[in-house]
Amino acid sequence: MIAIMKAEQLKWKRTFIPKLLWLTPLITLLISAVLMGGEYFQTGAYNWWYTMLLPGALTICCALVIEKDKKIKYHSILALPLDLKRIWLGKIVTSSIWLFLITIIFFGGITAGGLLFGHSLPIASSLLSTFVIFLTFLWQIPLCLFLAAKLGTYLTILLNVVANIVGIVAFADGEMWYYYPFAIGPRLLCSTLGILPNGLLVPQGSPLLDKGVILPGLLIALAWFMMISFLTAKWFTKREAK
Repeated sequence: MIAIMKAEQLKWKRTFIPKLLWLTPLITLLISAVLMGGEYFQTGAYNWWYTMLLPGALTICCALVIEKDKKIKYHSILALPLDLKRIWLGKIVTSSIWLFLITIIFFGGITAGGLLFGHSLPIASSLLSTFVIFLTFLWQIPLCLFLAAKLGTYLTILLNVVANIVGIVAFADGEMWYYYPFAIGPRLLCSTLGILPNGLLVPQGSPLLDKGVILPGLLIALAWFMMISFLTAKWFTKREAK
């Protein structure tokens, strides 16, 4: 598996994936600094981060992971004496590491920004929110890899970004959030950040502040991750016969 992951990372060298790793958090922090600044810098940055910029960057990353192999019709992969399921899982794990790194970079940037503008969020809440974002976005990796393989880069980006927006607008602050996986992260972040997806503060006494939903929400998101990873890996092995 380690050899497969190293091979995947080598393919990234001449793509935009490594640049996305630092460019996306930087753009998010700059937008928040310019538009929000002051005491609202951190909450504003988190709002931009999980509602728009991270979903877009993650989808682009997954699409680019597939694009290089797709251009040569996966011949370089099919020619290898390796289990295709392991190759697919290698793509998922490598992309998951990329997601972990970009969330850590964002956390470092927003913590440093807090020192400059003043902390509006306790570091513990910020760290918990970073942890929630990472785990609740994981399941989108196998989904986006699959969509990119089936539909192509641009349609995958469009579908996933729209699906995230629907989750935020229609489900995140409602009672049915756990049925729509794109809404899980935004719902949990209402309790860890104390802000709604639209950037407003969650009213005092609101059930959205209940931290009791965090563990069940994370377990649901991880269940989606394992299920979609399994199903898409099984689908990928069928390429062996083509």
